[in-house]
Amino acid sequence: MEPLYTEKATFAGGCFWCMVSPFEELPGILQVKSGYTGGHTENPTYEEVCSDTTGHVEAVQITFDPKVFPYEKLLTLFWQQIDPTDAGGQFHDRGTSYQTAIFYHTEEQKVKAEASKQALEASGRFDKPIFTPILPASTFYEAEEYHQDYHKKNPAHYKRYRKGSGREDFIEQHWSASKKQDNLRERLTPIQYEVTQNSATEPPFQNEYWDHEGEGIYVDIVSGEPLFSSQDKYDAGCGWPSFTRPLRSYSIKEKTDLSHFMIRTEVRSRESDSHLGHVFDDGPGENGLRYCINSAALRFVPKEDMEKEGYGEYLSLFEK
Repeated sequence: MEPLYTEKATFAGGCFWCMVSPFEELPGILQVKSGYTGGHTENPTYEEVCSDTTGHVEAVQITFDPKVFPYEKLLTLFWQQIDPTDAGGQFHDRGTSYQTAIFYHTEEQKVKAEASKQALEASGRFDKPIFTPILPASTFYEAEEYHQDYHKKNPAHYKRYRKGSGREDFIEQHWSASKKQDNLRERLTPIQYEVTQNSATEPPFQNEYWDHEGEGIYVDIVSGEPLFSSQDKYDAGCGWPSFTRPLRSYSIKEKTDLSHFMIRTEVRSRESDSHLGHVFDDGPGENGLRYCINSAALRFVPKEDMEKEGYGEYLSLFEK
């Protein structure tokens, strides 16, 4: 059922190819469009915007239900995708069309955006001043169709670009939860530490969640990032928790694993870069995938506790 009230959020974060997947597949996010805004030319083309003559920046516009996914959480996600100290563009892409900005649609959004910017400055996460301006929203022109969902249409090129531009490494360096925590050995059990930090594998059929039932979500034991839903969990007979898909593909990073004289695809959590397990192509779902995950990398949050633990937006997954 469509929500009775929606809002729009508009963010410029450099190349708009890289600004779609962080926001999609989240509860309450109805649409993410790539486009151009902030300039003086009507209906600009990609070539015109890239020439830095239109005043426009590449941006994404998000249609969302604020009752499910509040604007404050969108702001948090936005900051985690960019270098907010760079006034000349983003990463490999230089020029005014690649500058960052938050475009507010209401005075309430303006107040929240300014508060989030001040909080980021006060956090000391960056040793340079925060540049990203907060500006009133203006006409948003949707980009050409081949730019929409580029990461899905051209996944191999997108992944190479995202890595080669320097964005991926910058995000990992500044936002990886494991790199910001020096007490993991004290906070995690020995098996949790070995699995998440040293890519160990726990014994099959002798782990916490291999046959676990109950409605809820499974989150990263290190960062708390939501990763999997009980609705996608099934018994694969392998002795480890198995899922047909993650809650959203952006939360999972894939790497080729050549250990143990095999060629496998390792899966790691994006926020903490924790080792989770592996993904195989023998699953029962539409995509044919089986995410075989170590229990030690996860923490289960029951449906009845999701609201109080800050995961309330995912309750919509369990509505009949």
